[in-house]
Order: sequence, then C-alpha cells, then structure tokens
Amino acid sequence: MSARIEAPKNSEEGVRGRFERIYQALRTRICMLDYAPGSRLREEDLAEEFGVSRTPLRRVLVKLEAEGLLRSVHGVGTIVTDIDINELAQVYELRIELAELVGKLSPVAIDAAMVERFRDIRERCDQMVTAGDPREFSRINMEFFHLFTTLTTNEPLRAISERLYYQTARIWLKTASRLESFDELLQKEFVTFQREVADITEAVEHGDLVAAGHVRRAHIAMSFRRIRRASGGA
Repeated sequence: MSARIEAPKNSEEGVRGRFERIYQALRTRICMLDYAPGSRLREEDLAEEFGVSRTPLRRVLVKLEAEGLLRSVHGVGTIVTDIDINELAQVYELRIELAELVGKLSPVAIDAAMVERFRDIRERCDQMVTAGDPREFSRINMEFFHLFTTLTTNEPLRAISERLYYQTARIWLKTASRLESFDELLQKEFVTFQREVADITEAVEHGDLVAAGHVRRAHIAMSFRRIRRASGGA
C-alpha cells in the first residue's frame, strides 16, 4: 500500500481542494498504469492513505467511474476498467477535431512567460528521449497536454478535451508493453513526441496558435494510427 498522503500544512485545504487532490492522484495512477486494468481499489485503504473519510473518497470514485476509468461491480467493489483501441476510436476522432479548435477558439495572448513554459517542457522532452524512461514520457505527455490546453480560455473546450484525453492516456503503454518490440516502439514514440513538442513550441514562439492546433491535430491522428497498427487493428 502507498504511503499516506498528507494534506498541505499551514493551510485550510477545504472540501474542494481535498476532492481535487485525491481525484488527480487516482486519475494519474490509473493513467500511468500504477493501477492496472482489472485492479480492485479498496476504499478503506485509500481513505487511510489520503487521510479522509470514505464519504469524500466515494465522490471521487463516482466521478472516475462516470469518466470511464473505474466501474463498480456488485459484490466485488471498484475495479479499474480495461481499455481497447477499437472501442476508443470515436474518442480519438473527437480529440483530433478538438485539438484544432484549441488554436482557434478564445485564444490566449502569448507572453514571455507562456513561451518560457513551452521551452522548458521542450528541454525536458529532449532529456526524456535521451534517458528513455517510459514513466517520464507519460508524465511529460500529461503535462504537455495541460499546457497545450492553456492556449485557449474556452472552458467547455478545455473540460471536454481533458476528459477525452484521460480516457485514452493509458492505451499506448498498455498496447506497446505487450509486444516484443516494446523498446524499439517506445523510442520511436519518444522521438515523434519530441518533434511534436518542438513544432508546437515554435508555433507558440511566433504567436501562431492556429498552426499549433494543426500540429497537435496531426500528431493525435498519427498516434491513433500507430497504436491501432501496434495492437493489430485495421
């Protein structure tokens, strides 16, 4: 069992903050495959770890179930859902279209701080490619998704994009890890992602968010095709 996660000290976290802390932690663990598909999550263990009662924890589990990451099985408990690329095809189709809208709807004003954030993640991505660490790849991929969505102030677009992203976030590692050529495939994915980050960063540097959206759209579409081939799909 994981070590207990303490609430922030010297501050009142509040109900909403506590909910978000637990929700984001569990969602990340599911998408990093720390909780493998089919794993059972025990409410009492999680409540002890996060230092909360089971009531707020259940609210988090209900939300994750509504997002398709968990399912409740009568007589068994809360189970991490499995994922299949063919069942996620329509999710990918919508993600592809929404990516382009990020560059078009309610775009933010690009300033030096925003450019620096993209440059920083580009440098970390370069280091990740050299290190070849799958977990670091997953972490940076998630961070980059959230950074990319800050290019729009359209809150409904950001919310829908986030939900769809986390529905598909674990599919590549799950698919690739079952193949004999896992290391080779993963390295190719590293390099492809590195190129995506570099191209989007360049677009942001030039203040061209429409171009950034086009790049993101193309890479999501290519990623979907690569995963489908790797999993033996059409």
